[in-house]
Amino acid sequence: MGKLVLAAKVSHVPSLMLSETSDSPLRQARAGAVAALRELGRRAKEREVTSFVVFDTHWLSNFGYHINANARHSGSFTSHEAPHMIQDLRYELPGDPIFAQAIAAEAQSRGLKILAHQVPTLGLEYGTIVPMHYLNPDGWAKVVSIACPLFTSIEESRALGEATRRAIDASDERVAILASGSLSHRLWPNKDLGPDAWTTIASEFNRQVDLRVLQLWQERRYREFTAMLPDYAVKCNGEGGMADTVMLFAALGWDDYTGEAEPLCDYFPSSGSGQINVEFHVS
Repeated sequence: MGKLVLAAKVSHVPSLMLSETSDSPLRQARAGAVAALRELGRRAKEREVTSFVVFDTHWLSNFGYHINANARHSGSFTSHEAPHMIQDLRYELPGDPIFAQAIAAEAQSRGLKILAHQVPTLGLEYGTIVPMHYLNPDGWAKVVSIACPLFTSIEESRALGEATRRAIDASDERVAILASGSLSHRLWPNKDLGPDAWTTIASEFNRQVDLRVLQLWQERRYREFTAMLPDYAVKCNGEGGMADTVMLFAALGWDDYTGEAEPLCDYFPSSGSGQINVEFHVS
């Protein structure tokens, strides 16, 4: 039987990559977030994770849910939205076609429109590449990336998260789930993209709600959080509709989840959005 051994909400902001350049003004600003991602990778390796499942809010689909089921993920990635921040980033990672197909089959059996693809030219998006750069840099574990549709519902994303957990339990894998995306996601408008934009929040309302969410998580008040999640996703400009967070909590058991939420870095703003790296402990 398979087992979920690690679950986390993680940031994938491109400024993490920018912070690695020696002359970057963000070098210290992102040090805590980078250290948190590397710590998650250390924990995953210690727990003998065989596959990462990444719910990727930067792989946005207009038509249904999609899974990258390639046997190998290989390429050189330059971000089309931020080529000055992520440029020629090489990745070489093993995939997990059998497990990816099992997730799709489980979701399809519940009526969800989802396809698992083995297409060599289908690359990864940076919502997967950036976390893997820190958690899985030498490709010691397999990777399954799942897209987040733009035109879907909380109920459908929840169904996919539950299907993912059933597929994990029925597999032979030791799995780490990553919900890759922001908390609130209102970005600064173009005219306000000055030097301070990288490290400030665009909405004080969003910041206050983000902090309340983190408080609910740390107090294990998940029933209240899942009840507010549909409004949170809309009113705080959720990235990909916060589908990654919906799928993560569905895989954890939704409002029946009682585990510890452990922030691994301080809450931080990036280009107006709110960011965090948190492990949700599973027994």
